[in-house]
Amino acid sequence: MTDSAPPRRPRVRAPELIGKGGWLNTGDREYTLSDLRGRIVVLDFWTFCCINCLHVLDELRELEHRHPDTVVVIGVHSPKFAHEAEHGAVVDAVERYGVAHPVLDDPELATWKQYAVRAWPTLVVIDPEGYVVAQHAGEGHVHAIERLVTELEAEHGAKGTLRRGDGPYVPPEPEPTALRFPGKALLLPSGNLLVSDTTRHQLVELAADGETVVRRIGQGGRGLTDGPADRARFQEPQGLALLPDGTVVVADTVNHALRRFDPETGRTTTLAGTGHQWMQGAATSGPAREVDLSSPWDVAWWQGRVWIAMAGVHQLWTYDPEDGTVAVAAGTTNEGLVDGPAAEAWFAQPSGLAATADRLWLADSETSALRWVDPDGAVHTAVGTGLFDFGHRDGAAGQALFQHPLGVTALPDGSVAVADTYNHALRRFDPATGEVTTLATDLREPSDAVLVGEDIVVVESARHRLTRLRLPEEAVRVESVAHRTRRAATEVAPGRLRLEVIFQAPQGQKLDTRYGPSTRLLVSSTPPELLLKGEGAGTDLSRELELDAAVREGVLHISAMAASCDDDPAGGREYPACHVHQQDWGVPVRLTEGATDRLPLVLAGLDEQESGSQMP
Repeated sequence: MTDSAPPRRPRVRAPELIGKGGWLNTGDREYTLSDLRGRIVVLDFWTFCCINCLHVLDELRELEHRHPDTVVVIGVHSPKFAHEAEHGAVVDAVERYGVAHPVLDDPELATWKQYAVRAWPTLVVIDPEGYVVAQHAGEGHVHAIERLVTELEAEHGAKGTLRRGDGPYVPPEPEPTALRFPGKALLLPSGNLLVSDTTRHQLVELAADGETVVRRIGQGGRGLTDGPADRARFQEPQGLALLPDGTVVVADTVNHALRRFDPETGRTTTLAGTGHQWMQGAATSGPAREVDLSSPWDVAWWQGRVWIAMAGVHQLWTYDPEDGTVAVAAGTTNEGLVDGPAAEAWFAQPSGLAATADRLWLADSETSALRWVDPDGAVHTAVGTGLFDFGHRDGAAGQALFQHPLGVTALPDGSVAVADTYNHALRRFDPATGEVTTLATDLREPSDAVLVGEDIVVVESARHRLTRLRLPEEAVRVESVAHRTRRAATEVAPGRLRLEVIFQAPQGQKLDTRYGPSTRLLVSSTPPELLLKGEGAGTDLSRELELDAAVREGVLHISAMAASCDDDPAGGREYPACHVHQQDWGVPVRLTEGATDRLPLVLAGLDEQESGSQMP
């Protein structure tokens, strides 16, 4: 082989793209893989509830911009929650998050199963001849995919199998509404309402009627720019909180920043964040403008600090205006539902905050849970059981269910209202009685609510409006519905199970062993009795587990991390660029005699042992 020969890589014929919901962003045209032959196709398996999937959408924008005539990104929407299987909800999400490529709506997970995907998000690269050449789970892999794309362009350009040209994306027609997928709302001292107009990258001040536009803050395009109202730029802003000095702190979500808006002057300034997303190994405290943040989704003023629902890393952070610093306040970055001391608690995409004198309430969206922090920093769960149980069920908190709530509002009587987003409902939890009731239904993806006198104004995000409700004295009666996550359980044999996390350093990289082991694996289970052996942390990405045959079903929680650095054999750079690859899996399992005794999970690379059966 000469030095100019293309690298040898495993190739598996890509299965066809199938989705009962059909295609979006293609001008009503349906596509097959043969229609895309000659292009480099990147399949993005995503679901719109997943913050890591939203991060990948942002990463892919740059790839699409740099390779517009060779790369076609196809979003394969693969739902977790029941609501996400509704076609209209997928249509809304594609517009809400500015998805500028074709999307295949796959509500029955047909393509997900054909590609043996086990995690949101997963990226699969298909070469111009229709073969799978790479698979990556989690975020932060686009740098490796771009290097592969460059190699494929050269290889298939030389072979004559690369076809350049316009892609299949057809943008939808814009809708003329005053708000577009608003996120959060705030009552200003003036009596007006401030709303984060998320999809239009603006803040909008509305008159007290909740409809009349007083002014818009922000130019309306993506960006991170301070200045007066007509010059400032945001990027999908969400949470809003009033500070004691009358200014407003804004969770500028996709800019990974906190901004300050002054209603008196109309100016916006940046309080915290660098504009870059926090990654494992980065600083977790320090001067606010020097520390990276990760998708701050909501903010609240409590105990003299701004508390931040840091959805991107499943934590709570704080911003201290006295010394201008930020710091982690609670959470480990592991995704799940674990109560206890702040440093040991697990969250799953906290997305809504509300403060009272003695509690900080939070909507923990991916666990469909209502949780709270006490003044000593301990974390408690009021409603919710974990990542896989959700639905619409009232009654005692121990058996009540929400579905991906995004907002929480403290009520005057000590109870809280929950914007139960995917149930299209406003719910109420009363800590005095421990009961959950339903206050209103027939809302459309409510994401927040704010008290205005004796009324509660709900942000109906998917109806692009604020809806004023009189706080009802009696709850609405609804039929109880319970769901579990849509993923089918993986059948595995009881007893010994070989867990193998597949990680192959991307082309041009190698494992970073300069400071010790470059990999880490953490395993636990729900219920804990499922695992007789293999629980805990270690540095080997393979592990022998032992499953209790008496526990017929459960969930394996697996977190893997691997560090790699650019390989520079000539020694041209003293400090090569390094990358952290991390993914959390929740794998529902059913113990079945005679089933497989091997569980492969792809972090990066291809599972060559199973490639034949995975992708026929």
